[in-house]
Order: sequence, then C-alpha cells, then structure tokens
Amino acid sequence: MKVVNALGRRKSAVARVYVSAGKGNITVNGREIDNYFQEDSLRYIVNQPFEVTGTAGQFDVKVNVDGGGIKGQAEAIRLGIARALCEVDREAYRSALKSAGFLTRDAREVERKKPGQPGARRRFQFSKR
Repeated sequence: MKVVNALGRRKSAVARVYVSAGKGNITVNGREIDNYFQEDSLRYIVNQPFEVTGTAGQFDVKVNVDGGGIKGQAEAIRLGIARALCEVDREAYRSALKSAGFLTRDAREVERKKPGQPGARRRFQFSKR
C-alpha cells in the first residue's frame, strides 16, 4: 500500500496526516502519541476512526500538526485520519465514518473582537448618569 495523505482542520489547527500500512504506530510532530497527548481523552479522540472502522493496529500514521490548542489539534487529526481512511478503501469505511460524523469539518471559529467593545459580543457597562 502506498502512503495516503489527507488534511484535517479544526478551529485554527491544521493537521497533515500520512497513513500507510503498518502496526498501528502514531507519530505526532516527531513524537509518540503518548508523549504528545498526555490525556487519555485526547488519545481516544485521535483513535476514534480506527475504532469505528475496526482497523486498529493496521495502519501507521505520521502527523504534522500546527496551530490551535491541544483539543483542536486532536480533532483536526481525527478528521485527517478519517479522510485518509476513506481514500484507502471508500466502500468499506466511508459509511461507518460518515454515520459517526467524522467526515464533517466542524466550521465553528472564534468570532472576532469588535472595536469599542471588550469582546466579540460583550459591551462595556452602560451608565445613564
């Protein structure tokens, strides 16, 4: 099997994912997944596409991720892995990944701060007198 690459995004995080046949090793920015993501919940998010498709331990994944926070990076990696698995075998994996919602890009972004206000929607306290 050749190396399949895909792109995943979430908030301001961008993950470039390279999937190849292997033993289930996941490398994020040159580090093992256990070293990069300390929390179990974040490692679980990254591994969700493999659990849904039943391919845990069949593919090696190399990821370059940049921007955003740690949770946004994990979800960007999840989207990238799901897209790469669809390229590997569309008929076998696409329906399971689609029904789990892993092929949908979460488009929610932080709203920009407006001038004359302390935040995006928040106003300074109004004083009548």
